[in-house]
Amino acid sequence: MKPANFSKYLTEYLEHYLPELKNASENTLATYSDTFCYFLTYCQDVESVKIEKMSVSDLDAGLVERYLQWMETNQRNSISTRNNRLATIHSFVRYLQPREPKFLLNFQQILAIPTKKAPQKTVQPLSKESVGILLRQPDTSTLKGRRDATVLCVLYDTAARVSELCGLRIEDVRFENPPHIRITGKGMKVRTVPILPETAKNLKSYLIETHRLKPECYHMPLFLNRDGEAFTRSGIRYILNKYVRMAHEVDGSIPESLNPHRMRHTKAMHLYEAVDDLVDVRDFLGHSDIKTTSIYARSSLAKKKLAMEKISDSPVPELASWQQNKNTLEWLKNFGRKK
Repeated sequence: MKPANFSKYLTEYLEHYLPELKNASENTLATYSDTFCYFLTYCQDVESVKIEKMSVSDLDAGLVERYLQWMETNQRNSISTRNNRLATIHSFVRYLQPREPKFLLNFQQILAIPTKKAPQKTVQPLSKESVGILLRQPDTSTLKGRRDATVLCVLYDTAARVSELCGLRIEDVRFENPPHIRITGKGMKVRTVPILPETAKNLKSYLIETHRLKPECYHMPLFLNRDGEAFTRSGIRYILNKYVRMAHEVDGSIPESLNPHRMRHTKAMHLYEAVDDLVDVRDFLGHSDIKTTSIYARSSLAKKKLAMEKISDSPVPELASWQQNKNTLEWLKNFGRKK
């Protein structure tokens, strides 16, 4: 009889191995938990496997491949989502290998399942003018409006992920010259990013107005919602899109809705076009691999246009107008026709 040990290993993996040994962040744990929720739901509803009786021996390449195919065809998940879910399963399988070596062949076959190549996405940043319009939408005659304006300024100026913004504490901000913010990112990696004097001024005014610029408050969340608690990701998304819709009414080129991550892309592109150094952009964003940052080099139309303008001695000749070349037009009109 097979031991029902899948849940035992999964619990140890999520509750002890990832947070304690791998130092995984809460967001990473939430993402991994979601992956296994979807996977186990598939096993139960589609494969008719009873979760409470599931064994590690049930985990084989065939099951994983059917799950991935079901994700794409039935759930209409994107290739990137499919690859992320596969990466999570791969991580769990690597954890299982030394603990259940008798199933090593199964595990190796799962690890051999490749990721799919997804179409390379291009970055679609907002222009600096569009960002300016967006940042001017909150009603700064009210405390709520001043808070929202400050949230938007910090979101853009730091290029923080929305989860990173939600996790900021007052103690993470330094107002001395140059002003900067300490951000804890993926894998609990800490980076320090500078902020513009205007952003620092707005942020300091907000903290003074809310009576929280004092040592006993330094442990508190940087931004508080109406309940006096830290913002959630959905809360930040709500604030952003409230003013995006208003900005769209002012300038139709601004989309009606916006994912907060696009603000990160926008700042990154503006930074790259200003400094022309991917290493600086990589460090600013907290990327571990510069290959991730290279998307901004591929997507920058401004850089490509500037490069073209530097070619002053182009060998490409100016062609005569087709309309002026009557003989050629006549030849084209008669080409291929039976005489």
